[in-house]
Amino acid sequence: MGGIGKSTIAKVIYNDLCYEFEDQSFVANIREVWEKDRGRIDLQEQLLSDILKTRKIKVLSVEQGKAMIKQRLRSKRILAVLDDVSELEQFNALCEGNSVGPGSVIIITTRDLRVLNILEVDFIYEAEGLNASESLELFCGHAFRKVIPTEDFLILSRYVVAYCGGIPLALEVLGSYLLKRRKQEWQSVLSKLEKIPNDQIHEKLKISFNGLSDRMEKDIFLDVCCFFIGKDRAYVTKILNGCGLHADIGITVLIERSLIKVEKNKKLGMHDLLRDMGREIVRESSPEEPEKRTRLWCHEDVVNVLEDHTGTKAIEGLVMKLPKTNRVCFDTIAFEKMKRLRLLQLDNVQVIGDYKCFSKHLRWLSWQGFPLKYTPENFYQKNVVAMDLKHSNLTQVWKKPQLIEGLKILNLSHSKYLKRTPDFSKLPNLEKLIMKDCQSLLEVHPSIGDLKNLLLLNLKDCTSLSNLPREIYQLRTVETLILSGCSKIDKLEEDIVQMESLTTLMAANTGVKQPPFSIVRSKSIGYISLCGYEGLSHHVFPSLIRSWMSPTMNSVAHISPFGGMSKSLASLDIESNNLALVYQSQILSSCSKLRSVSVQCDSEIQLKQEFRRFLDDLYDAGLTELGISHASHISDHSLRSLLIGMGNCHIVINILGKSLSQGLTTNSRDNFLPGDNYPSWLAYRGEGPSVLFQVPDDTNYCMKGMTLCVLYSTTPENLATEGLTSVLIINYTKLTIQIYRRDTVMSFNDEDWQDVVSKLGVGDNVEIFVSIGHGWTVKKMTVYLIYDQSNAMEIESSNAMEVAPSSDAKMEPLHEVELKPSPNVKMDPSAEEEVQPSLDVKMEPSVVVKNEPLLKTSRKNFTRLAKRVGECLCLNHN
Repeated sequence: MGGIGKSTIAKVIYNDLCYEFEDQSFVANIREVWEKDRGRIDLQEQLLSDILKTRKIKVLSVEQGKAMIKQRLRSKRILAVLDDVSELEQFNALCEGNSVGPGSVIIITTRDLRVLNILEVDFIYEAEGLNASESLELFCGHAFRKVIPTEDFLILSRYVVAYCGGIPLALEVLGSYLLKRRKQEWQSVLSKLEKIPNDQIHEKLKISFNGLSDRMEKDIFLDVCCFFIGKDRAYVTKILNGCGLHADIGITVLIERSLIKVEKNKKLGMHDLLRDMGREIVRESSPEEPEKRTRLWCHEDVVNVLEDHTGTKAIEGLVMKLPKTNRVCFDTIAFEKMKRLRLLQLDNVQVIGDYKCFSKHLRWLSWQGFPLKYTPENFYQKNVVAMDLKHSNLTQVWKKPQLIEGLKILNLSHSKYLKRTPDFSKLPNLEKLIMKDCQSLLEVHPSIGDLKNLLLLNLKDCTSLSNLPREIYQLRTVETLILSGCSKIDKLEEDIVQMESLTTLMAANTGVKQPPFSIVRSKSIGYISLCGYEGLSHHVFPSLIRSWMSPTMNSVAHISPFGGMSKSLASLDIESNNLALVYQSQILSSCSKLRSVSVQCDSEIQLKQEFRRFLDDLYDAGLTELGISHASHISDHSLRSLLIGMGNCHIVINILGKSLSQGLTTNSRDNFLPGDNYPSWLAYRGEGPSVLFQVPDDTNYCMKGMTLCVLYSTTPENLATEGLTSVLIINYTKLTIQIYRRDTVMSFNDEDWQDVVSKLGVGDNVEIFVSIGHGWTVKKMTVYLIYDQSNAMEIESSNAMEVAPSSDAKMEPLHEVELKPSPNVKMDPSAEEEVQPSLDVKMEPSVVVKNEPLLKTSRKNFTRLAKRVGECLCLNHN
């Protein structure tokens, strides 16, 4: 803005630096000189004359001047100040391209920040006003010829300083004007300034306004001056866009010209002197007849126009604010001639008469304390963009739904008699619905689901509202949902996860005792306040999950036993961006009621990285190699086996259980397990705690189940502890990780199996891990994919356990067979015998299906971390 001291600062810097340069030039008042007949050439001649130290320079045209500057100055190291540059063309005429030599310094002062941004200058300094003590000192220097005021004028001096707002020009002008004047004259001047700015200051500041390129930018500036200081930038932008003023770019231009500013809270601000300058521009258009001005904001002027019914079509905006105790009433006929009225604010104003007298061009209607119980049908509102009816007497907004296609913001807050929201079916473009503290509100109309552009829904402190329509959860565009203080709302539906744009959820001090389980699946929520938890979602979600799992940590009501829980809690799907929640919350701990967690990653690299990060975070160390069990290491250990059944596999479980029992009791090590028995099953073997295989393509048979056979060992002192902690299924093709805790594995049901098989497709590369507790080591593992159990009966030995084929039969999903090896048995530490079928098991001559090639790159990494995963997801054994 003008008068802030840009040129003065530049002069000080120039004077300090000029001795360091052989050639210097200070080109002042470029904007003003540029507009003169020979102004452009004069500026070029001045620059050349200063640098070349001669007055004989003659420039015939601007282009010739550019060429001369480039030719004469490109080898010189110069210091130049270009003062008050208002257009890029001015700079190009003086210092375009590489016109000056290396090491040169060019200082530019401008009112337009965009000029500097386009030029990509090295450093920008935004001149600031003087502080209170500096302002008082400067003012007193001109008003009293000393640095402090006389005692009689101290209060008046401070008033002037406050009015000037740190603008050096205003302090100098008013100080000089008040020099040697009596106290009574001072008071008269200050009284006048409240209505009419000082001419000198006004003209100086008006330069920036006159420099605006088009009428729309000037209209935006005047609208902000008169009506929107302190209003939210986005709010004002929508209203002025509705007026056809292209406010997105317009407001940006005004900010660049330092005519308006945006405060930290995104409110529009403006220096008081600029505000007064803008209002004076409006007043000057008709000093004696306010009804002929475009904008009315002065209380006295507005009252005169409304009382005398002298309104005209010139009036585009009108503001009148009265106290709540106001008893003055106006007739609507006073608005009849204001045909172009687009901005109207009538706070606590009472009117009587026919509402059809109001303009049909209204874009902003702000009527706090609206006096009627509903808005009249003949009150034309079809063009309104923002409607603010806070503290109204409304019991319903419209008797019949109103088609208002342009309405984007509806604020009905503090309307204490309002019982129902309006029907939203004819408000297709509504973006913000604000109904704070509507204490009688009982119902939200189901048509709220029709609002496909809604961004904000604020129902804070609606204490009578007891439920929300399910349609609210269909609002996929809503970014902010505020329900805080709605004490009778006791439930948020699981459908809330459908609100895919929701970034802020504020629901503190409601009746909600149990957060929806699906909330942690949200990809978008960044901030949440719910059930005593508040903060960023990546901090809150782990606490929420822990609260679901541990009654001792649960701040909400006790969760019912597993059978009564929703499916979303039984099997939790988590996107990769929330993968850390699994680790942070110990989601599969013994107190958890979750049966499984499924994580979707974006890439195989991310899958590996996430697990490494998890392990490193948990142990604060890198991965260590997980050694494969050798015989020498287990000579004094106890060998155990696990059979883990998934799906329809009870017959195969019995066969394998018998084979394990016979094999271990005869010390035949691990050569007693059957291999492939197609089409009954396919077998895949692995060393250590994992098996990797490719899901085969078998169109003739459907996979009915899966059985894991695990051989592992431990020291005698660990025999009393549980070995298995969890099972992990890694699908490298689909990039999924499924984690099943021990309790789930021990009670696998049909739903669990469907969860497994739904994520397995033909050709998928899959690795299965078993996680074992501290002190246990997995030796070998075999995975059986079960296709047809009928043929399996044929290979059972004569003394095999018979299982009824009823589909209702309950299988034993987990068998543990223990053998303490004889001290006389000598074990070869290097032996890696091939697994052979037990002698008691007759093998059908069947087609042998070879295993597909394993994924070499991933096997080593995941084998190393298998035990770590087991400990991370263990049942609190360590």
